Amino acid sequence: MYLNPIVKKDIMVQSRSMKICWGIFVYELVLALVFFLAMSIIQGNSRYSTGNIYSAMVWLYPVLAITQLIILGLVVPVKTASSISGEKERQTFDIMMTTGMSPISVILGKVMTAIVQGMFFVVASMPVMALPFIIGGMSWAYLFWFLGIALLVSLFSASIGILCSSLCKKSISAVILSYVFYLIFFLGTVVPPVVVAVVAENLRYTLGSIPQPFEVYGDNIYLCLLLNPAVYLAEFFARVMAGESLTNNMGSFAGQTKAQGPIALMTTGYWWFISATILFVGISFLFLYFASKRINPIRGGRRRASHAVKNRH
Repeated sequence: MYLNPIVKKDIMVQSRSMKICWGIFVYELVLALVFFLAMSIIQGNSRYSTGNIYSAMVWLYPVLAITQLIILGLVVPVKTASSISGEKERQTFDIMMTTGMSPISVILGKVMTAIVQGMFFVVASMPVMALPFIIGGMSWAYLFWFLGIALLVSLFSASIGILCSSLCKKSISAVILSYVFYLIFFLGTVVPPVVVAVVAENLRYTLGSIPQPFEVYGDNIYLCLLLNPAVYLAEFFARVMAGESLTNNMGSFAGQTKAQGPIALMTTGYWWFISATILFVGISFLFLYFASKRINPIRGGRRRASHAVKNRH
């Protein structure tokens, strides 16, 4: 079975280091603190209600899951952001590129290493994550859903970090640029819908109604929220915990008009969730492709050769 040499080397080196042990310790410590805090809140609320405390333990699932996803989203891009730029700082990048590995193999190796490390932490937290399923009575299918979401978050975060690492010469610059990308996805995708909602409200206030073209096509600007990780996770946990969709009323201008066009299709059933998943996977592989092109050592040589041939003719 073929195993990427970079993945094999990095995993072997890190498995012999105490850093991975301390990393798991800190990870589990954070989960333990969140767990005890959530349990204290559940016990406090159960004193004033007639519900069973065991049934309330299902809420440990979103609390622990969101905590782990936040940790993955913050840590994974830091690991990949220092992968290529770190090789440049140690002056080993040129040596690595002289091996028989292609640029895309190097990129995939670095990304797979970060994903394996992240999923290793997630798997180590399974005893704590199993409590809502054993005691709270949740379906075990939701546990596998969480593993899939964690894998997607790791892939998306790692692709952002590796792209920034290929663009920057310093690791600290790559890390900062990675979080700038985060701001673009988390905040930049929210600005257009907010602007549309404000404009629609002003038109309704001044004109008494929304013009027909704006009403028909203005809703579709909400599709940019498909690229918002926060909306994606909120939609997932809303469907799991409440069986409802947060995006059903999206684009309806505060519920006074009915969404039309693509937004009407995306907010029915699981189409929003499926479409967002496909988009995040596609963007991740697009970032990996750009990163591989960026570190290609013969990229500039091909350009110079083509210009030389043109000059000869």
